[in-house]
Amino acid sequence: MLKPSVGLSLEGVPYILFTALCTLVFALLGWWFLTVVFLVVSALTLNFFRDPERVQPEDAEAVVSPADGKIIKIGRETDPVSGEARQVICVFMNVFDVHVNRMPVSGTIQAIHYHSGKFFNASLDKSSKDNERNVVEIVGKGNQRFTVVQIAGLIARRIVCWAEKGDKLKRAERFGLIKFGSRVDLYLPDGYDCSVYVGDSVFAGQTVVAVKRQG
Repeated sequence: MLKPSVGLSLEGVPYILFTALCTLVFALLGWWFLTVVFLVVSALTLNFFRDPERVQPEDAEAVVSPADGKIIKIGRETDPVSGEARQVICVFMNVFDVHVNRMPVSGTIQAIHYHSGKFFNASLDKSSKDNERNVVEIVGKGNQRFTVVQIAGLIARRIVCWAEKGDKLKRAERFGLIKFGSRVDLYLPDGYDCSVYVGDSVFAGQTVVAVKRQG
């Protein structure tokens, strides 16, 4: 397991250094318009790659959101791993959201499947099938199977996954990110009820998106 940074994702350092250097150079040259432009870009880049700590819910059985953003869809769709119809929760990340993705439950990474593809708007349904994406299979407690799909979008051009097959990770632990926003789909096993609604804002590793059904 390759360890991500805390506070600021290391994936963003090259972008931050580049924009900061451009800001300094333009300032030394006295080109104030470009200095201001790149100063704003530097601030936005720092915001894009922030990686704050999160407080987990007390319910150990609860499923937490794998991404920051807004719930854009809840329904039943074909799981890309099992091929079965399962409940899915789709989270759209815009460029102002935290980009780090976290484990929805504690479990073992069973497999990781990368698929190259297109870059449609991630809020569209066809993006889950046509866009570049990374499918992460998770085996949780009681051999329950969860599927997390990282999906690239119009602006996002790189999916990063720090997790590797066989890793045993805890709930809310960082496993990857999608640069400059996009979408993450979470497929749930039977026996769970959604605790969020379309339009809700969620935070990775902190917001409960599903709870285990009693009885």
